[in-house]
Amino acid sequence: MKKILLLSALVLTVYKGFSQDNYPKDYFVNPLEVPLILSGTFGELRTNHFHGGLDIKTQQREGLNVVSTADGYVSRIKISHWGYGKALYVTHPNGYSSVYGHLKKFAPEIEAYVKKRQYQKESYTIELFPKANELKVKKGELIAYSGNSGSSGGPHLHFEIRDGKANPINPMHFGIEIPDHKNPLIRAGVVYSFGDSTHVNGSNTVKELIIKNKNGNLVANPIEAYGKIGVGVNAVDKLDGALNNNGIFNLQMIVNGKKVYEHEVSTFSFAETRYINTLIDYNRYFQKRQKIQKCFVEPFNKLSIYKTLVNNGYITIKDGLTYNVEVITKDFKGNSTKLIIPIKGKKVDTITKKENKKTPHFFRANEFNKLNKDNISVAFPKNSFYEDIYFDFSYNGKIVKLHNAGTPLHRNFTLTFDITNYPAKDKSKVIIASINNKGRLSYASTKRKDNKLYTLSKSLGNYTLAIDSIAPKISPVNFKNKQWLSNYRYLKLKITDNLSGIKSYRGQIDGKWVLFEYEPKKNLLTYDFSDNKLEGNKHELKLTVVDNANNTNVYIASFNTK
Repeated sequence: MKKILLLSALVLTVYKGFSQDNYPKDYFVNPLEVPLILSGTFGELRTNHFHGGLDIKTQQREGLNVVSTADGYVSRIKISHWGYGKALYVTHPNGYSSVYGHLKKFAPEIEAYVKKRQYQKESYTIELFPKANELKVKKGELIAYSGNSGSSGGPHLHFEIRDGKANPINPMHFGIEIPDHKNPLIRAGVVYSFGDSTHVNGSNTVKELIIKNKNGNLVANPIEAYGKIGVGVNAVDKLDGALNNNGIFNLQMIVNGKKVYEHEVSTFSFAETRYINTLIDYNRYFQKRQKIQKCFVEPFNKLSIYKTLVNNGYITIKDGLTYNVEVITKDFKGNSTKLIIPIKGKKVDTITKKENKKTPHFFRANEFNKLNKDNISVAFPKNSFYEDIYFDFSYNGKIVKLHNAGTPLHRNFTLTFDITNYPAKDKSKVIIASINNKGRLSYASTKRKDNKLYTLSKSLGNYTLAIDSIAPKISPVNFKNKQWLSNYRYLKLKITDNLSGIKSYRGQIDGKWVLFEYEPKKNLLTYDFSDNKLEGNKHELKLTVVDNANNTNVYIASFNTK
């Protein structure tokens, strides 16, 4: 039996090693016709998720040619206001697929295919799944133009390669070459204590390391500790040709010559990516905007990125012994940086303990939890939290306090308000809003059922009800009422809302629906005159905009064309 288990383990190890090295290295070509410089690496730490691809710089401009990285067919097209914006998905004969996001527009054949269906559906946002014989593409063929659509923070191409299960894989495994001769940077280190008798330098609060550069290595000032501890670092990578702080590829920890921790982000599933909130010190990120990656694995962490774990990366420090801890960060090219942490085991009798605030509401993470008070209720499904917690809750009739925004959630909670006692004239305009630390209100997606409002959210903090009775504003950008527009290519209008945000818009010319592309980052609607041949000289534009409180504004203007 032992031999069978040993053989199985050996086969698994060999298979893993083989599969990691078995990606085709010459199958895919670069998706852009310019030298590849990255603004974001695969697997880097993003808010609530790992980055699933490469963010490739486009020379600070839009409109660069985007080509299919291999033969295949366009299997999915998605246009949304946020996320990837305009995105193409290409399926390849070898079982992989490639993804191209934040596009400006598609190649002519694909653009015509999409617009035809947008007009049929009368919707700018759309998701299409072409058949294998509809939109075939060749390696190196133009399929789109780079842009800045969706949640992009600047012009670039988001590029992915996915396997047959739609799991993203680092494109650099496939021979996509990115010049990189720079070592990662370790910018901070911390040590955590676990247990009342555990301490670092006489305290069981989080201990920040003092780091100095000695002989080419980073060395922390020696610390004294006792009991169960964990180490974390803030680390970024630098690549050639860019100043961006990118994500590291590999993180290891070695204690007295023995590797006790290693993770590597080569691939992951989108179903697990939110567990990134257990990899980082989420509260520290919320408080200081600093992402500390833990070199230990806590119980609710379900990530599959770990290659080596001894005692889940925790270190047990014994009195009178010495420990040499090495934390090593690596990028994909193997450039590395090491942090050495000398530790002396020393038990002390008096420990400065961190304050553990207790409240009347103790939540167990693996149980359903619910709170009620007056006209509100809040329900947390099982496994919403990553650990058991004393939950800070209050409601003063106006503001609901749900713990604090520095505590991450894995699942949506439901917050419900009963508005039976609201004046009838206000009920249709009442929305749920979150309140930030500056007192600013932000619309929380509000659902209505009879006299109850509810929202689903993964963000803790303060919430309240607000009344939005002001309709959206509509302003023409590049034309005036009754103007001749014969030589115009585009018609542009700006739409804004004071509180709840834009819910929908509908544009018509001469009573027929027309396609307005919406860029919410710029509050801009754009109509392309080349979409339709207008008959006659006189035309009427009608634009209807509705916000999330169902306030409606209608803009009507006339224009002339030859």
